[in-house]
Amino acid sequence: QLQASGGGLVQTGGSLRLSCAASGPTFSDYYMSWFRQAPGKEREFVAAIRKGEYYSDSAKGRFTISRDNVKNTVYLQMNSLKPEDAAVYYCAARSPISGSIYEAVGYEYWGQGTLVTVSS
Repeated sequence: QLQASGGGLVQTGGSLRLSCAASGPTFSDYYMSWFRQAPGKEREFVAAIRKGEYYSDSAKGRFTISRDNVKNTVYLQMNSLKPEDAAVYYCAARSPISGSIYEAVGYEYWGQGTLVTVSS
């Protein structure tokens, strides 16, 4: 029900825009988030959006999350990419009940992931 796309190979300092198209339930009231997972590392929070926007320290100032509720799509604009941003990026959705949006556990829906590679 979540389809992530937009990953690819980019040079250090370059930009990519990831998209997450949702189908099925209406996610307009959900937290829509991006996580990433690099090889050998745990899945980590990148950004979330609902009524406000939330970012990890590493994403703040370089990444922008946005959503189009008409298209039921969430975007992650990534600028000034660094080699350490390379990972599989996942979009996820969770309802606005108690729990931390920064933790992967509790998210009800996950996309399949899109690979971002940053060359140095």
